[in-house]
Amino acid sequence: MVSVIYMSAHWDTYKDLHQLAVIIAGCFVLVALVLSLLLIFQHLRSYTNPEEQKWIVAVVFMVPVYATESIISLSNPRLSLACDILRNCYEAFALYSFGSYLVACLGGERRVTELLEDESRKTLRKPLIVESNEETDTHQKPFRDFFFRPYTLGEELFTIEKFGLVQYMILKTICALLALVLELFGVYGDGEFKWYYGYPYMAVVLNFSQTWALYCLVQFYNVTHERLAPIKPLAKFISFKAIVFATWWQGVGIALLCALGVLPQEENFQTGLQDFLICIEMAVAAVAHIFVFSAKPYQFLPAGGYGKVTTHTQIDKTTLKIEDEDKPAVLEKKVTEVKAPGTSLTESVQDIVVEGGQHVVKDVVLTINQAMEPVEKGVTKIQETIHQISAGSEEKQEETEVKVEKNGEDPSGSASYVLRLEETVVTEDDPEIM
Repeated sequence: MVSVIYMSAHWDTYKDLHQLAVIIAGCFVLVALVLSLLLIFQHLRSYTNPEEQKWIVAVVFMVPVYATESIISLSNPRLSLACDILRNCYEAFALYSFGSYLVACLGGERRVTELLEDESRKTLRKPLIVESNEETDTHQKPFRDFFFRPYTLGEELFTIEKFGLVQYMILKTICALLALVLELFGVYGDGEFKWYYGYPYMAVVLNFSQTWALYCLVQFYNVTHERLAPIKPLAKFISFKAIVFATWWQGVGIALLCALGVLPQEENFQTGLQDFLICIEMAVAAVAHIFVFSAKPYQFLPAGGYGKVTTHTQIDKTTLKIEDEDKPAVLEKKVTEVKAPGTSLTESVQDIVVEGGQHVVKDVVLTINQAMEPVEKGVTKIQETIHQISAGSEEKQEETEVKVEKNGEDPSGSASYVLRLEETVVTEDDPEIM
């Protein structure tokens, strides 16, 4: 009886705190949505640099996605897993979008490749024309140089950076779908660090994948930060990294504290606390984005970036007073109208969805091909090894031929025969038959 009364009182307390948490989190979510959607609308209205702004919109849109899914999960814990999966998938895409934004600010992929090659050439002090053996010696250990001398890699640095971002996006999506399947079979165990659950194994894989993706981004930033100085990349990098990295480790930390007994191990407490903190953090991130990813630099037309230009002349009749006499005159007024490109909301959204989607698909296909290349080389090497082993055994194969020849007749008139054995041994050193 006492336990029933205790459980009833505990449930009432939890219910009251949960309602209060939903109200507080809802206020922060409202602030985050208003500020972020307003900033996105400003970029769409001043869509003068599509190559950069499509990725800015994708990064800023992470705040509404996080905030909306977190408040839904907090209000209805039964939807927490589905919301967490969607949030994780968009997190990976946002990280990819931020890397693409830096590339766009540097002038595109071709320009980035040229810049990195120039930086590598300056660092190594090598001429434009080098011998093939010198080039091989320089690039024989790109993986080691990526950690200690990334500025010497040139184009390979950009390849590694892109591969690092896309692999996280692919793995995050696969693990999100896998988590859904495991949950349906009851073996996912969200937040449970037990060997028979899938959560701890997926947490290790995603932790390594995310750390590698962020490290690739850091190395790319270290090499290009001087050329990115006009866009103040450090503030953008810190604000974005804080959202992606902090929220992930925040969830892992809460799970560990609950597993160690530091925090209550009540049902839905872990996910509820994570969702509540994210709602507050997204409001802070929305305020930071207004200053970090401001749309003001794009409200002015860039040089050579004008849209349709039309010119027409207006003719009006007027009078001019010359020497106290009114004389008729014609006033010609030349009017030039310049239409800013990309200011239509429909065209802006279409460019983000279509062009951005094509860019993502292209990089995903390229990354998968790069990942499969060493696998194909390994399979080919195994096949060659097996072929060499089988060929070696055949070279040592011995062939024996038995021949029976008639030798003649003895004095009694009966025939005699000779049995001849001819043995052929084929070796690699002497291919002729002896």
